[in-house]
Amino acid sequence: MANSSAPPELEKQNGTQDMLELTNDLERMIEDVENLSVQLTWMTYDVVRLRISPELVESMQKLKDACDRCKVLCTKLRLGTKAVLNIDFLLK
Repeated sequence: MANSSAPPELEKQNGTQDMLELTNDLERMIEDVENLSVQLTWMTYDVVRLRISPELVESMQKLKDACDRCKVLCTKLRLGTKAVLNIDFLLK
């Protein structure tokens, strides 16, 4: 038999450590694939929803515009610029 440079107990510990690392790597890879699957599912849902309901795109654009106007107003208020709080312009 060939003489081993490491005692059998140390080899067993190294093997166990390697198996734990491999298991952790595989679990991490599975989790990454699951996350990608969820993202792809939501992307597919969004595409189907937009194709079925084109008016949703217009509604989302109006919402984005209102949010942008609100951010501008909040920035002006934070900087001390005199601005009149008028909710009507947010709902255009």
